[in-house]
Amino acid sequence: MFDKLEKAEDNYIKIENSLSDPEVISDNEKYAAFMKEYKNLTPVIKTFRRYKSVLNEMNEAEALMNDTDPEIKEMAVSEYYSKKEEIEKITEELKILLLPKDKNDDKNVIVEIRSGAGGEEAALFAAVLYRMYGMYADRMKYKIEPLSVNETELGGIKEIVFTVIGDGAYSRFKFESGVHRVQRVPETESQGRIHTSTVTVAVLPEADDVEVEINPADLKIETCKSSGAGGQHINKTESAIRILHKPSGIIVECQEERSQFKNRDKAMKMLKAKLLDIKQREQNDKIASERKSQVGTGDRSERIRTYNYPQGRVTDHRIGLTLYSLENFLNGDMSEMIDALITADTAEKLKENQNENRNIK
Repeated sequence: MFDKLEKAEDNYIKIENSLSDPEVISDNEKYAAFMKEYKNLTPVIKTFRRYKSVLNEMNEAEALMNDTDPEIKEMAVSEYYSKKEEIEKITEELKILLLPKDKNDDKNVIVEIRSGAGGEEAALFAAVLYRMYGMYADRMKYKIEPLSVNETELGGIKEIVFTVIGDGAYSRFKFESGVHRVQRVPETESQGRIHTSTVTVAVLPEADDVEVEINPADLKIETCKSSGAGGQHINKTESAIRILHKPSGIIVECQEERSQFKNRDKAMKMLKAKLLDIKQREQNDKIASERKSQVGTGDRSERIRTYNYPQGRVTDHRIGLTLYSLENFLNGDMSEMIDALITADTAEKLKENQNENRNIK
């Protein structure tokens, strides 16, 4: 591990020097690539340098542990064990920092929310989830852009697709993929019976052009008038875009912009994200089941969370965490749950990494 860290530090110094090179500065693409790598390496190298500093202090204390002066010896022993404990903590930090990073973590995401079982009640809860994600995104300083929406007359949402734009958006939203279950008394229920409804959420990383190539001949592009329950989602011009990708059969639509060009651009981003999702799922299927994270595979048929209104609780079934703060959670206060999911996923990956290292030995 430490040989790897020494090489990483050498690379970090080279990148640092390159960032002040006029030739690199004048090349926007090259400069951005170096800056991205520099940013990714910085937490690792800072922690490694802290490790080396503390290790040096521990060695200095060890050298004084046999001093003839009892007072100096006592201070040296105390300092040595204090630094040794700190070294152990930093080593664990380094192990986590060296885990393979999800290459999608820094990307924007495309989120799809669809009402499932439960009819109008499911559609109403889909609207609640959309509001929840919007408020959470606002807390994280992310920007949300709707791509398409299919509303109901009662204010529910049959389906909505939107982009979340911000640094690290995928890392914060990726565990939301799956079936969300709600248990509550619908406003239309006269006898006060609790109904159970479901909503499906899919989170797709936005694809880079180099990751997905699309042959224009494989596309069927149609324009049409926007449709919906009314209000801002209706306009009289044919600005809505519908794209069919013939090889996969995938259909995407975008109607939120008044500009046909903007709708087409956003629809293409949706299509690329879906094709990248298929590509990555095929790759993940090749991974042995024992190596898949216990936090969840991102399968949209997997029930991941229950929102129980009568008890005021939200439970994530993948990590067994229940929070009795449903109202706050639905108002975008999701960080405790998401942080717990990230921690569980990191712990599982660390365990897998340790098992692989034992097998190599």
